[in-house]
This record gives sequence, C-alpha cells and structure tokens, in this order.
Amino acid sequence: MNQQIRAFCDFLDQAKSFYHVAENAADMLLAQGFVRLDESQPWTLEAGGKYFIDRNSSSLVAFCVPEGVPTGYLMSACHSDRPAFMVKENGELTGRYTRLATERYGGMLVYPWLDRPLSIAGRVLVETDSGIESRLIDLDRDIAMIPSVAIHMNRTVNEGFKWDPAVDTMALLGSKDVAGKLPALLEQAAGGKILSQDLYLYVREKARVWGLEEEYVSAPGLDDLHCVWGCLQGFLRGQGSSAVTVLAIFDSEEVGCNSPQGADGTLLSGTLARISRSLGLDHDCMLSGSFMVSADNAHAIHPNHPELCDPGHPVEMNAGIVVKFSATQNYTSDGLSAAVFRKICDKAGVPTQTFYNRADLKGGATLGHFSLNHVSVPSVDIGLAQLAMHSSYETAGVNDTLYLEQAMTAYYGTTLRPNGKGYVME
Repeated sequence: MNQQIRAFCDFLDQAKSFYHVAENAADMLLAQGFVRLDESQPWTLEAGGKYFIDRNSSSLVAFCVPEGVPTGYLMSACHSDRPAFMVKENGELTGRYTRLATERYGGMLVYPWLDRPLSIAGRVLVETDSGIESRLIDLDRDIAMIPSVAIHMNRTVNEGFKWDPAVDTMALLGSKDVAGKLPALLEQAAGGKILSQDLYLYVREKARVWGLEEEYVSAPGLDDLHCVWGCLQGFLRGQGSSAVTVLAIFDSEEVGCNSPQGADGTLLSGTLARISRSLGLDHDCMLSGSFMVSADNAHAIHPNHPELCDPGHPVEMNAGIVVKFSATQNYTSDGLSAAVFRKICDKAGVPTQTFYNRADLKGGATLGHFSLNHVSVPSVDIGLAQLAMHSSYETAGVNDTLYLEQAMTAYYGTTLRPNGKGYVME
C-alpha cells in the first residue's frame, strides 16, 4: 500500500469524533513547528511565522505568513464533523435490557448503523481543582449495538420502512444488571467527575483499501475527512505563495454551520481581521486579493443507480477532483473561480471533473456557501467523488486521495493577483 494512503488510513482510524479530528490536526501542525495562539490574548505575528488557533476543541484555523508583503489570503475550508448518533446525558434506559438514548446529528443514512459493534467517543467537561477542563475520551471497545427487528416480525421491512427515532435507534448496552455502570465507565476514562458531555456513537470498523486492484478506500466519515486530509497535507507542503495561506477546519457543517465554530459564524472572518491588524495591513485590500477553496466531497455515479446523476455530468471515483456547480449558489463555483482552480490542477498534473445535481433533485449546501456570508471572496467548491455519503461507512477512490494532496500542494504554492478581468497566476 502507498505510504501516503497508509498514513491517510491511520488518520481516519484516529478520527473517532469531531474533537479527535481537530486534536489530530493540531498535533500535526505542532509537529511542523506551528505556534498555537490564544484567541483571548493579543497576537504578535512575524514574517515567515506559522500559527493556528482552535475553538471548541472541534474547529481550527491555521495560517502561514509570507516573508514579503502579503498579496491577500489563499484559503481552503473543510469540516471535521459527520452524521452520527449523539449520546444523551443521563441516557440509560432501564427495563428488561439496559439501553442508551440517542439523537441523530445531521442528515444520516440510518440502516447502515444497525447490527454492528459501536463505541463511544467525544469530549467531556471535567471538574478539577482549578475549574472546568475539557478532555477527549474514547472508550475504544465494542460496547453498544442498535439491533434490527427480525424480518419474521416485520415482513414488509424490505418494501420501505419509516424510522421512529425515539424507538428504533436506541442502542443496546447489556442486560438489566448493567444499569448504572456506563457513567462510572465514562468517568474512569475521563479521569474525573464529568459535569457535561458531547459524546457520540462511532462505528468500530477500520479504514480499508479494497477492490480487485485496491482502487477503493472505505471508512467512517470520508465526508469530509477525505478533504480535511488532502487540504491539510497540501497546506503543510505548499511553499512559495506571496499570500497568507490559510486552512480552516470547521465543525457543525452537517447541522447548518450555525455555531461559534461553524462556517456561518465569525471564526474565519474574525481570524483574518486579526491577522491583518497584527501585520499592519489594510484588511479590505487583503480580501480583494484573496481566494477560497471550499472542499467537501461529491456524489459519484452509483453503479446500480446511474439514473440519479445528471446525465451529462457523471463523476467517477479515481477520475480526478470534482468541481461543483449550482445555479442556486449552494456551491460557490463560477466560471472565474473554476478556471483558476482547473488551471492550478492542470499545472500539477491532476485531472478534474465537473458536477451538477440532476435538475429535479435538490443537492446540499456546502460550507463555502455559508463562509461567504462573512468572508466575501471568489470561491470554488470542490470535492472527491464518493459512494454512500452520510452512511456509517463510505467509499471513495484511492487515486483521488493522492490527487487532492497534489492539487492542494500546488494551490498553496501559487500567488494569485487579480487584474480586473481575471488573475495573474505565479
């Protein structure tokens, strides 16, 4: 297996929750010499400096300051979260069995979660002598399962089924004799008294590379950890741009981006404004020379249902980076931004594809769509083609993983200078 693909699979296996994604990304930045900044303190930034901030333990913004006078901001944005079952506080349900009350986070495919071992991971807030401390936990064991009803008791299930989220998706923990044991297990993992929690069930299946020629990769959360990985790798490797290069990893995309750590908040816009002030730059001028790549995966043509794709624009796994368009602007690409990104990919030797939703099927909005409410710069929406989006286990192309790393490395090494009619690219 390719060394980069192996590293990607390791990254996926460590991503037990949104919080673990942000922590792993922060560790990678620190290992590359980035300095963690405190949002509550003044910043002193230097030419050639590498910095990042994190918020809510689930989002981060990293940036590199060039040696000369910056020409603008060269940004990419992706998201750490994925649809999952949130574990309710005090959620044990007792009776003949001990069950766990859950609530759906994001627009998920429910049925793939059933009949497979699940564990619990996320963030807890722990009481300490000095106050309240946020800690990540991962029980890292097969502890729960959401059981199906036997077909003998629901003969029409394969003809269509409407889920009752208050009944059908409660997770089985054990017999009635284990009631009350989960809170103690969580506090043992947290190392202290838990005051509150942000915990989620996760699928225990590891990332796998498969296919007759090992051309596919499957894992939980490829939407959008695939783009997190590719953008992060490109950001760490890209060199030579005269812009302030920026990587934003947002939380809350799957529930509308509307949170302090989401794309529809002020995390990115506030950070950019602080960078401009700290460097003594005119912020409006900086934005006028800026560009954003909104990176969120795309729908591959389905092997069994090709009719669900726009007939003129099917996109395939392992056929290149997908540039996404929408007349409603739910995808931010337009002719200019798409041309810029395609040119960068062309120079990097990376193929691209074009995606439109079928005209009678409504697609989703991406984080770029929401980011532009606060940071109004030219933006292109891209992604990698995948199957089973919003399932508990998703599939995409191995080659596309490498394509995105290669393209984003080239992107972060580019200087874009707007000239009124387009861009001069250096």
